[in-house]
Amino acid sequence: MSGICLELGAGLAAAPPVFAAGAWFKNAVCGLRGGEARMSRVVGDLNAPEACVGHETETDAMLAWLGTPAAIAHDLHPDFHSSRHAAELAARLGAAAVPVQHHHAHIASVCAEHGHRGPVIGVALDGVGLGTDNTPWGGELLKVDGARFERLGYLAPLALPGGDRAAREPWRMAAAVLHDLGRGAEIGTRYADEPGAPTVLAMLEKNLNCPRTSSAGRLFDAVSGLLGLCRKMQMDAEAAIRLEQAATRRIDAAGWPEALGDGWLLVDGVLDLRPLLVRLADMADAEQGAALFHATLVAALAHWAERACTESGLDTVVFGGGCFFNRLLASGLRGAVEARGLRVLAPIQLVPGDAGLALGQAWVALHTLENS
Repeated sequence: MSGICLELGAGLAAAPPVFAAGAWFKNAVCGLRGGEARMSRVVGDLNAPEACVGHETETDAMLAWLGTPAAIAHDLHPDFHSSRHAAELAARLGAAAVPVQHHHAHIASVCAEHGHRGPVIGVALDGVGLGTDNTPWGGELLKVDGARFERLGYLAPLALPGGDRAAREPWRMAAAVLHDLGRGAEIGTRYADEPGAPTVLAMLEKNLNCPRTSSAGRLFDAVSGLLGLCRKMQMDAEAAIRLEQAATRRIDAAGWPEALGDGWLLVDGVLDLRPLLVRLADMADAEQGAALFHATLVAALAHWAERACTESGLDTVVFGGGCFFNRLLASGLRGAVEARGLRVLAPIQLVPGDAGLALGQAWVALHTLENS
């Protein structure tokens, strides 16, 4: 069970024990007892049988330390191995089963690590997590207060032509952007060497097998595909990594570019970056485009968070989700938000991605018990 131990504060010394089953990707479980939280090792993605066995082994080890939990938290998605196993455990042990929305958990994880128990504005950016409306979320602006959260806004959704396949082939996300921009005719010429290009265009035109997502991860993929940095991924997050690397080379050489002032629209909480994508679609210099994307995204997100803080009367912004592995994004957005006089909370010991998410699930479960 070797993982990370965190002291969450003396104020939780009398807190009941809770267990959290973690996420689908990079699964790790968490136990919270009194003022101490323990994270297990990361067993891997739960689409692999050995990872599922590892998950159950780590669960048993955590429960041996924790004792019988008062609540067992799991992801909102009912079909994950972790969710099913958690539900079975809760029924067997007589514990409360607490489903927790993925991005709520990301923000709650950071709150727990900092021992912050008040309301915050959360910027949650990652690949995907099931939303309360049963659609794939991933670029979320939330108001989080313990067991409760409110979705204040989200990134303008992009189509996923081919569903999950689009998450592995960034050129498909780039094609979705071109179609959204009214430039679908360019798909066949830009991606003429992709045998599936005509099919993808037809799917987009007929809206067949093209679910839409607010995912920030897919936005990074789309830009990487538009700029020709990565068409098909051979490893996890390759498109986003190449995009960050290209931007870093440009920024190291010439400094941060000025953000595109009219690069986004904000309507009813929805942050729409299509004006920026129009510019990027015509840029020949991939490194310049990557740097401009990062600079404008940072400015747009900071504006988004500041407006939410102003409207809600809050002054604390929390960053969570795997996109914050990107150092340009994390450092740039922290600087931009703090420059607006706001406080930023970000992961310290835990990683921003799914490997640290179980702590947030446990934190939500604990507050659910307190409110019951």
